[in-house]
Amino acid sequence: MYAIVEIAGKQFKVAKDQKVFVNRLQNEEGSEVVFDTVMLKDNDGNIQVGQPYVAGASVKATVLRHLKGDKVLVFKKIRRKGFQKMNGHRDYLTQIKIDSIN
Repeated sequence: MYAIVEIAGKQFKVAKDQKVFVNRLQNEEGSEVVFDTVMLKDNDGNIQVGQPYVAGASVKATVLRHLKGDKVLVFKKIRRKGFQKMNGHRDYLTQIKIDSIN
């Protein structure tokens, strides 16, 4: 059983007991989160597709921890002009564990 759910503007394919890194959520560590924006739900071959969301479907998850992702380097260069610029950033992430798909 799996579902495609929209979390913080991005779509994720999730299954029960799976751990997923998503964009930073406002919930505290250890709290439970319910996502109602389920776009597709598969229950052993019985597929329900929402338009845009499946009515009555939800995904329950637990917030495990908040962290920062790996560093992403951004390098810009204009050739033959002597211009080089190095920049970087680290995204703020939240790790969640999928408890159930209803």
